[in-house]
Amino acid sequence: MNSAVLVIDMVRDFTDMEHGRVPNVNAGRIVPAIASFVDEARAAGAVIIWVIDSHRSGKPDWELENVRGHCDDSTPGVELAPGLEPSDDDYVITKRRYSAFVGTDLDLILRDRHIERLFLCGTKTNVCIRATAQDGFEHNYRVVVPLECVATDKQHLHEANLEDIGKYMGRVLPVDEALVLLKEEARSNA
Repeated sequence: MNSAVLVIDMVRDFTDMEHGRVPNVNAGRIVPAIASFVDEARAAGAVIIWVIDSHRSGKPDWELENVRGHCDDSTPGVELAPGLEPSDDDYVITKRRYSAFVGTDLDLILRDRHIERLFLCGTKTNVCIRATAQDGFEHNYRVVVPLECVATDKQHLHEANLEDIGKYMGRVLPVDEALVLLKEEARSNA
């Protein structure tokens, strides 16, 4: 299969309303949809990549100098939300910038696996999802965003960024249509 699912920043600091440093109620709400999408994508043979925002405790960090503190690697805030579980065949990468491509080996993993299409799930639509979608497009990947598998804290930003992604960087599809696309690709590559 030539598809990968990137689950971006679905960590406790963003999803846990009680203990997260910068929680977003909408991020917590999409955990079941992402878990289901990942299970179906994995069963169809897609590569699953968990992208974890993680900043080195006590070390200089450009992003943290410019935004509020989050995802300190010495805290449980960088753990995946309960219900999201990597398998042994999945990849887990950490990032320190908005895009999953910046400063990581994501592009090498994708090229080694001959990936052509990226399904982006996670939070925040207007920051890390958009940045990864734009970089994915710039790296010649076909980007698909399953609508029910992304969220942010401001609805107008969510909608505006989904519109831009759909118009300029890829496709935004209801989750059932995204799964049909993913499964059709799996059958054609079998």
